[in-house]
Amino acid sequence: MSYLRGERKRKFKAEINVVPYIDVMLVLLVIFMVAAPMTNPSVINLPTAGQSTQPPTDYIEITLKPDAAATISVTSKNGANGNNQQDSREEVKNRQQLYSLLREYHQKKPELSVLVSADKGIIYDEVVQVVSEAKKIGIKRVGLATK
Repeated sequence: MSYLRGERKRKFKAEINVVPYIDVMLVLLVIFMVAAPMTNPSVINLPTAGQSTQPPTDYIEITLKPDAAATISVTSKNGANGNNQQDSREEVKNRQQLYSLLREYHQKKPELSVLVSADKGIIYDEVVQVVSEAKKIGIKRVGLATK
């Protein structure tokens, strides 16, 4: 009967109240903004390596320099005094010369291992490439020099 008096029927509004969702999103945004500086993805924890049980007495030493130059030499320890003696030392201007000399040294004495020492400012990829090339040639034992 109230319909006859001029009252309108109420229609239901089917809406979703998004205010609580916005509040939750803002809280999550604040949490991530506070937590993001706490994690430092640029820090790399490198593994530590122990000293070799029996270091080689004779080895091929490769010294890498930042300007793509390198030095390759055959080094041997002299008897009881333990001093290192370099049999031959050759300077090379690029990596291809280095790889060809490394092949020659390996063909002459295949039992020699390789020790790679690189300048602190050298790109890490260059060291990896030299180690990889030594493995491709067939050298079984390749080491990295450290301080």
